[in-house]
Amino acid sequence: MTDTPSPESLPDPAVRVTGAQEIAHDLLVIPNQGVQLVPNIGVIGGTRAVLVVDTGIGDANAEEVLAFASELAKGRRLYLTTTHFHPEHAFGAGVFADRATYLVNRAQADDLTAKGPGYLQMFRGFGGAIAHRLDGTRIPTPDVVYDGTHDLDLGGRTVRLRPTGRGHTLGDQVVEVPDADVLFTGDLAETGQFAIFPWFPPYDTDVSGVRWLAVMDRLATTAPRTVVPGHGEPGGPQLLADVRDYLRELRDETWRRRDSAMAEREVVAEVRALLIERHPEWAGREWLDPGIGCLCAEHAG
Repeated sequence: MTDTPSPESLPDPAVRVTGAQEIAHDLLVIPNQGVQLVPNIGVIGGTRAVLVVDTGIGDANAEEVLAFASELAKGRRLYLTTTHFHPEHAFGAGVFADRATYLVNRAQADDLTAKGPGYLQMFRGFGGAIAHRLDGTRIPTPDVVYDGTHDLDLGGRTVRLRPTGRGHTLGDQVVEVPDADVLFTGDLAETGQFAIFPWFPPYDTDVSGVRWLAVMDRLATTAPRTVVPGHGEPGGPQLLADVRDYLRELRDETWRRRDSAMAEREVVAEVRALLIERHPEWAGREWLDPGIGCLCAEHAG
């Protein structure tokens, strides 16, 4: 694929806390500013505590985020949660040890244990700035592992940590701030790019296009005022509908060709070309082939 960037050519995935934006009272987003492998990071305050959502990749980024959150907290207790286990979202959580309480859902905790070491090795193997960011980084260990939905009382504000079930990963969760009508989605939703499908057979095949679509069907009905995606600009409820519609489009175009017994290689080529034609401005074209491959496998299974 000629439009797939080599990891070595990617810019330094540095979190820039100076760009933080307050999107509601005592609720800030540190935006990814369009840099690959930098997530949108949330800092959510209540009267007694502050919750950080995601860390950035590696310890140095996490130290920046922790310092920013600590200054904002002004003595309030700190919590951390991560939307899923992938390196740019969770592989800085170790920096928060003894400074914050790290909470994740059980499926995400299992992902960290079972797949975290392999992802750490894979990302270090990319070399360049990515490997440098992961120097000395270890797989984090959560302080609190919960089953089902977890309501976190920050004082005058309750944040709901809601696992969604299998989609982008097995351990995806969204973070809801009901009083501000804000939803953090992690990589279940992105703005202006093709959905990220970590389909790496035989090593990792947990992503499910079919179940991801079902998750987005449910999320789109909630229509929050503000949606903070894993990457890209925050938006309104249409962002969720747009991701849902794209996943349905990807499934339908892939399965229509598989129903006609077209070879997978031809399916990938045709669907890829069609979706680029329909969405020429979107980034992340490197995720089209894995997404089509995932849905081919789900069609067969």
